Amino acid sequence: MSHNNQKKIALINDFTGFGRCSIAVALPVISMLKVQCCPLPTSVLSNHTGFKSFFFDDYTEKMTPYIAEWKKLGLQFDGICSGFLGSKEQIRIVQQFFQDFKTEENCIIVDPVMGDYGKTYSTYTPQMCEEMKKLVGYADILTPNVTEACILTDTPYREKFRMQEYARMAEQLSEKGPKKIVITGIVQGDFIANYCYERGEEPHVLRSHKVGTQRSGTGDIFTAIIAADAVNGVPFHESVKKASRFIKKCIQRSLELEIPVTDGVCFEEVLGTLR
Repeated sequence: MSHNNQKKIALINDFTGFGRCSIAVALPVISMLKVQCCPLPTSVLSNHTGFKSFFFDDYTEKMTPYIAEWKKLGLQFDGICSGFLGSKEQIRIVQQFFQDFKTEENCIIVDPVMGDYGKTYSTYTPQMCEEMKKLVGYADILTPNVTEACILTDTPYREKFRMQEYARMAEQLSEKGPKKIVITGIVQGDFIANYCYERGEEPHVLRSHKVGTQRSGTGDIFTAIIAADAVNGVPFHESVKKASRFIKKCIQRSLELEIPVTDGVCFEEVLGTLR
């Protein structure tokens, strides 16, 4: 009996029990879009690191034997999606995973979770940044924010760039491998824009009104929608538009319910509208 009769995505990310981020938000979103989600945890946290204290269990040493069991089952994936990676060794394990499970038919989606607001996250070393540049070469779809696009292209960060400069960064990233790139979180006054690039196609700049403040997990939800839609054959720019609208809806509902910013977005309230 085959284990591969339904569309599947391998989701490589951490598992966080409270705070609505990473696997905890991506899994239900991917499931809602009728794709089976198969998580590969990189670590387990009680709650995300935005809280004053948290329990943390590094899963690096367990990842390779975990993957070995998937190989025994002969699992095949229509999509492979990676998120936050906590060390140089984890990035190398994911590189090997890509090599082992990549086929001509499936797609790899890399969310290079490295930093924001012009700075790398405190866990990210220069060596990890160099390893992530190598990982980008395996991606079919890449979803960096502005800071991450700058890091990956060695572009000095500024709060404002011209659209031609986003175009140049997207082209530089595409030269590394990815055919589809969306640079997210471009602030334009009262709007947030996404620069949507597809090799050989006209780029799209998709804007929406800013609502509330940035919350944990929104990037994970965004990439989960992009990944599931890619497996389902949804055109890339339509998927980016869908993801942006859904996140806006999540933030609006979170504001209505006065959800603390640390607790992420109450996507559960509007998940039924995602199609």
